[in-house]
Amino acid sequence: MKKSDFNYLLPDALIAQKPLAERDSSRLLCMDRDTGVITDRCFTDFISLLNERDLLVFNDTKVIPARLYGKKQSGGRIEILIERILDDQHATAHIKASKAPKPGTIIELDEGYQCEVLGREDDLFRLVFIDIKILDLLDKIGHIPLPPYITRADDESDLTRYQTVFAKQLGAVAAPTAGLHFDLALMDKIKALKVSTAFVTLHVGSGTFQPVRVENLAEHVMHKEYYAVTQATVDAVNAAKARGGRVIAIGTTAVRALESASKTGQLVAGFGDTNLFITPGYTFKSVDALLTNFHLPESTLLMLVSAFAGYQPIMAAYRHAIEQSYRFFSYGDAMFLS
Repeated sequence: MKKSDFNYLLPDALIAQKPLAERDSSRLLCMDRDTGVITDRCFTDFISLLNERDLLVFNDTKVIPARLYGKKQSGGRIEILIERILDDQHATAHIKASKAPKPGTIIELDEGYQCEVLGREDDLFRLVFIDIKILDLLDKIGHIPLPPYITRADDESDLTRYQTVFAKQLGAVAAPTAGLHFDLALMDKIKALKVSTAFVTLHVGSGTFQPVRVENLAEHVMHKEYYAVTQATVDAVNAAKARGGRVIAIGTTAVRALESASKTGQLVAGFGDTNLFITPGYTFKSVDALLTNFHLPESTLLMLVSAFAGYQPIMAAYRHAIEQSYRFFSYGDAMFLS
């Protein structure tokens, strides 16, 4: 298939710029993968679609306030987006500036902090932060890295709302957005229903928003993201399948973690970088159902959900969502593919 096969026209008015007042008050488009039948529901209906045999797998990554603002010593403005923290003082990052900074450039950050450009690795710059640990610096002057399609500046509410209630492992620069629909009360209801839960970690990188630049998907170089799947999660998945339950991934990032750990055909515990690129024709090894948000045109995530539920059914579902004025992308509505 080609990149252009995954294009669709979305009115700007349907791109959610802010979260709803309550996490679970979004809409839920449900699609049966066997029949293609679409049902419009509310997200609060989600738990009624579960049973005791099922297992929900969440991504427990935690978004860091990864956007920094500063200037070169010459005065030129710079915007930094941390991509990956390497150790207490070193990181790789995207840098937006009128001219790419050279190695040795000192960047003056807000409140008098500094970092130095050490070099470049493809699209990323290697940085060292001076006289302060990176996480401490981000806590002081970092901004929540809202996606590029959210046109407003981040505000204080984004510190909590662009973060899942079960976030634990620091390292993401984008939220696993399907998890944003869950509040603590809903998590308690899931527990009360005796539906099992498990967690994986996949540190979502900014590459999740990068467009596919080649028409031939076979030529696309997928970005890398760190993932970890514990033995406890492997055991929970195996137990769910043994009792005839579904492994329901909460978000495409949970899918990528589980399927990355299933490359041999069997789910195994492990961690490392994954550049798994899932397109139609892929055989899923661990995931039986998927809760996800709506994804950007021509994005690798739209390709993933098309692989999971079928290209034609997904494109039909997206047309339906647009006709019914669903809210799209990170702060938007959800879709359940079962």
